[in-house]
Amino acid sequence: MTVTISRRRIVVDGVPQQLIAGEIHYFRTPRPQWQQRIALAAEAGCTVIASYLPWLLHELPDGSIDVRGDTRPERDVGAFIDLCAEAGLQFIARPGPYIMAELKNEGLPYRVLREHPEIVGTGWDSSAVVSAAVDYLHPAFLAEADRWYSAIMPVIAARLHSRGGPVIGVQLDNEIGMLQWVTNSPSLTEEMLTDLLRWCRERHGDSFDAIYPEPTDPAAWRAAVSSPQEQWAGELRLDLALFMRGRFARYTRALQGMAAEHGVSGVPLLINIHGTEGGNGVPFGIGVSQLLDTFAGVPEVIAGSDHYLGDMSADVTCDMHFINATMAAVNGPDQPLTSLEFECGTGDYGAGADRLLDPSSVDLKIRLCVAQGNRLINFYLLAGGINPPLDEPVGDGNDRIAFTGERHGTAAPIDPEGRRGITFDATAGVARAANLHARWLADMDEELDDLAVAFLPDAFATEYTHPGSTVMRTVVTDLEQHRGPGPRKALWRSLLFAGYRFSAVNLQDPRAALPSLVCVTSGAVLDTCVQQRLVDHLADGQRLLMLGPLPTRDLRGRRCTLLIDALGLEPGRTVDSDHAQYPSVVATDRGLFGLAPSRRFGVTRDDTDLAETRVGWLQEISGGEQVLESVDGRTCGVLARHGAGHAVVLAAGLPSSSLFAGAAATLGVRPGLQLSTSVPGVVGTTTRTPDAQRLVHLLNPTGFAAALDVSGSGVDLPGVDLDGVDLGGVDLREVVLPARTGVMLAHGLRLPSGDVIRSSTAELTAIGPELVFGSSIDPTGHRIVLETTAAASVEPGAATIERTDGTVIVRSTVPSRPVGVILG
Repeated sequence: MTVTISRRRIVVDGVPQQLIAGEIHYFRTPRPQWQQRIALAAEAGCTVIASYLPWLLHELPDGSIDVRGDTRPERDVGAFIDLCAEAGLQFIARPGPYIMAELKNEGLPYRVLREHPEIVGTGWDSSAVVSAAVDYLHPAFLAEADRWYSAIMPVIAARLHSRGGPVIGVQLDNEIGMLQWVTNSPSLTEEMLTDLLRWCRERHGDSFDAIYPEPTDPAAWRAAVSSPQEQWAGELRLDLALFMRGRFARYTRALQGMAAEHGVSGVPLLINIHGTEGGNGVPFGIGVSQLLDTFAGVPEVIAGSDHYLGDMSADVTCDMHFINATMAAVNGPDQPLTSLEFECGTGDYGAGADRLLDPSSVDLKIRLCVAQGNRLINFYLLAGGINPPLDEPVGDGNDRIAFTGERHGTAAPIDPEGRRGITFDATAGVARAANLHARWLADMDEELDDLAVAFLPDAFATEYTHPGSTVMRTVVTDLEQHRGPGPRKALWRSLLFAGYRFSAVNLQDPRAALPSLVCVTSGAVLDTCVQQRLVDHLADGQRLLMLGPLPTRDLRGRRCTLLIDALGLEPGRTVDSDHAQYPSVVATDRGLFGLAPSRRFGVTRDDTDLAETRVGWLQEISGGEQVLESVDGRTCGVLARHGAGHAVVLAAGLPSSSLFAGAAATLGVRPGLQLSTSVPGVVGTTTRTPDAQRLVHLLNPTGFAAALDVSGSGVDLPGVDLDGVDLGGVDLREVVLPARTGVMLAHGLRLPSGDVIRSSTAELTAIGPELVFGSSIDPTGHRIVLETTAAASVEPGAATIERTDGTVIVRSTVPSRPVGVILG
């Protein structure tokens, strides 16, 4: 009995699995109610239960640890896991040491911090840190963590899947580095400073003395780091980030060793990546950057997203897509995408009735995630609960284990008292849809067009910035404004809504294969190795689409112009929009942008995209062939060449526009799945099994019904012409995707019976002797093509059947009614 990862799949006993999990906190649920919560999770479609195992709860004031329920029934961890197994559910254990979960000290016992003040460092200028951000590798903390693991890991080990139990994964710590990021604190302990000095000497070698002042004693080195002078501040900012990236990795290796020593091995180890902030997904790249060495390419380690983005809107669709793509960009060839904290519920985390997420949000987010290849999704929090009191009052106003008060998880689909909440049905509905298609989704990969957007981990290494350093702040501000999806997420969103199926590529990884077209958003700061990689890419005859000011500096703030020198470009004056300046641009090359006639979001329109567009800023460019200019004649977009390669460089704060898709098409890449709709924001993609079974995924996160034409020209998609003649490609004409809905449409899916769904305009909702298809995206009704030798029948009056040489075409006569097809 094995649980492994292979080819970006989770493989249980040799079979790829698509896993839907629900987080239930046994420690917040009275033990007599455990079974009822587990049953509700199963009703909601969960096949896995996940839970934190909080050190803070299990350690008693005298330092002893109770994991058997001797002092409180809810402390019997093994009994809870056993109940999950009895219900036929698998289990994911999340034992920390840190667990966050709104617990005080992020789940660390008060005693640990009280007895070991040396593990909490200081911040900039030797200031006190405002959180319990400890030095993870401090010997005193590791010794305490090993005490915790020695108690909790044997309970987990006895229930591993390899031993016939339900535990299929164990998470090491939680949101590592998050506290350092949100507090902008390097948490300087003497242990960490000594390690940093050693690391810097190894990194810089003979150049160390030219960068940093010679540390005459520990106090001098502490001063150089905690209160850096400008001459070494730029280097220190990057050194701190890279050093801590490696230090976090060494910490997780230490935890992995402890876990193995106490019996836990042979299951994937999970790493939870933090980063969403106030509904914005772009800072998620910071978490990926911090934990890059912790998980990327590490055998049997899986990273999972942790996101809270709110309602699924056109904006959030881009963020969700970005989160998945950035993880995919750094994962090794075997590592699957997962989400260890997948936001569900109402979003009313403060229990103030001040937020109510649209119930369709969880449906749309899951559909996008599985389309991008997520193999495990953990609803967080599926069930709320009650925070028990601390064993030893601390006089903080509530004396409970969490700062949320008595009731916790009021936004969850299952409320703290165990009642189904208003989002329960929506959550269960999309879980059922994912489970029904799991046999295919578990072994599918997204089909991608020949382009990718660059992800640059070091551009997100911005978690440490001394508040008084101009050098640090100048570099960080530039990176924050232009990295990832770019200003207003315009490049990413435009390509996504134009129908391009793409992911991200890590340009800093020399092993990463590049598509023919690389799209980059960058400011004036662009790492030297990335500039050289792009120069080489162009020299090989490939393509580049770039948005942002021309890059002139490296990550340390030093001058670096490798890329623009190769392209023969020079930056000029930058004009920013303010109360007195309103920079506006026009496209000047109709052929380059495909604007004769133009296409906006896949729909043929007039030439409005050639019209004047106000932008947030623009930069003058010298060199190249003009394709974009300001209304007063300043060139701010060019077509340039290097070797046999071509680049389109747009140095203006453009909004989302079909200009980007037009440029991509002119550079040689058109979307393989053509989506034509008048509603911006519709997303389409396809996933494929190794033997060419496919799903077409369509999502409409907007509030408008979207009339669609979908065709698969340029890709080999088993499908059907709706006249029943051609089985060569996707061809959905004049269909309507209702507001805030998504569908997975079968194209060439092989059923357990051996029959094949060649094509459908409705989503499969049941598999058995009767195949049931739900609401159709075709306003005239369902159209289903089956390849079968069995007899087929439908309810008289609900649909008609046509039979032709082993092919059955079902056409519904009642558009709004599900259609059942009985085979055999």
